Amino acid sequence: MAHFVPVMLNCEGQKCLVIGGGKVAERKIRALLDAGALVHIISPDLSEWLHQLSGSGQVQWICRPYEPGDIKGAFLVHAATNDPEVNEMVALEARKLGVLVNVSSSGESGTFMNPAVIRRGRMTVAVSTSGAGPLAAKRICRRLEEQLGDEMEEYLEFLYTLRSAVKEQIESGSERRKILRKIYEVDILQDIERGSFTPWTSEQIQLWISHNREE
Repeated sequence: MAHFVPVMLNCEGQKCLVIGGGKVAERKIRALLDAGALVHIISPDLSEWLHQLSGSGQVQWICRPYEPGDIKGAFLVHAATNDPEVNEMVALEARKLGVLVNVSSSGESGTFMNPAVIRRGRMTVAVSTSGAGPLAAKRICRRLEEQLGDEMEEYLEFLYTLRSAVKEQIESGSERRKILRKIYEVDILQDIERGSFTPWTSEQIQLWISHNREE
């Protein structure tokens, strides 16, 4: 069994290549567009939705089958055709070039896998079953969604606002780290869950920072 290192890739503005134009390619492209990637598709055919994206300029489409050399210059590539042999050729070229590659027909042939994902505002939870199957990952996600409610979005937004204010106002690295650790002592999540939390004003944030700087 291959062991994968969990990472969060910043694909914004990066050229991401998808070989294939069907339903599997659609799923990959949705995630890439949400991440701000520059999506390029190579496929002789496209689904109706992908045709619309191409027509509106949201993706770049090369209307032909994959050819050796197509991967050069890509940040990452999805081999998402319905032909396992073509997918393996794509994976082989990508590995030779050191390009990240996901292979839809054989997960362990690639260098990364797409996990099932839960998003709550700034929170991203990824679930991978290391080849046990996407349905198993989705079932686990459903269980987690029951425990991670919408209150997590408000909680993380509060933490982000407070951390940003600390980083902006305090130059000393040691003092900043001390105060940032104190943020997690602020018991806000329970108040949000009870519906009794009122977002802090900028004055309240300033008072909290000043108080903790004096301690």
